[in-house]
Amino acid sequence: MKKYLLATAAVAAALGGLGASAEAADLGARRPYYNNPPPAYAAPLYNWTGFYIGGHLGGAFASNSNAFNGLALTNTDGRFLGGVQAGADWQIAPTWVVGVEGQYSWLSGHQLNAVFPGGIVYNNNQRGIGSITGRVGYTWGPGLIYVKGGYAYSDNRETVTFGGVPVAFALSDNHTNGYTVGAGIEYMFAPNWSAKAEYQYYNFGDSRFTAPAALVPFGTFSNDEHTVKAGINYRFNFGGPVVARY
Repeated sequence: MKKYLLATAAVAAALGGLGASAEAADLGARRPYYNNPPPAYAAPLYNWTGFYIGGHLGGAFASNSNAFNGLALTNTDGRFLGGVQAGADWQIAPTWVVGVEGQYSWLSGHQLNAVFPGGIVYNNNQRGIGSITGRVGYTWGPGLIYVKGGYAYSDNRETVTFGGVPVAFALSDNHTNGYTVGAGIEYMFAPNWSAKAEYQYYNFGDSRFTAPAALVPFGTFSNDEHTVKAGINYRFNFGGPVVARY
């Protein structure tokens, strides 16, 4: 009986070993670690999408065409400007950004004067210029180059005097509304912060006097501005690079 029990246990052990071997065969051989590397790491990407506000400083320069039929104007030198801007950008592809921006610049000491024969004096005190523009840009990480264009506004205060006494007058157009185009470069130097430099041209069209009659023969007056600006923006919900992707 003892021999019979020992033989039965040996057979059972052998069958159990065969079963374990079969299960191991079904699972297949374990692949070494070097055949299962971790996912490749992708470098962080900068994200230009978001709202921003900021300020700028620079200079404005009147065009040489700002004259009545060749009659020279005084005080057309460059002058200081400073202002604010706000806008929003959307990064629509890895390297392309579109956006909209509103901007206003105050101008310092800008007086355009024309002294007509007979002693009549025209004065245009342009106190500020603004714009609402769209822009399209190309980005490479923290850098962005862009072009822009849209509506322009000029805050003018115009007067006509004779011997220091105000004279009633009328213009064919008040050259308050116009268009603007420009280009610039912007760079993210810290999370939520970017700096920019841009050139912007403003054109407010031509106008002529329709009254008084003595000024009608002097033709049209052109009002346009060339500006250069440097500015800084704070970006909301920006946070620098986006989360790294794997």
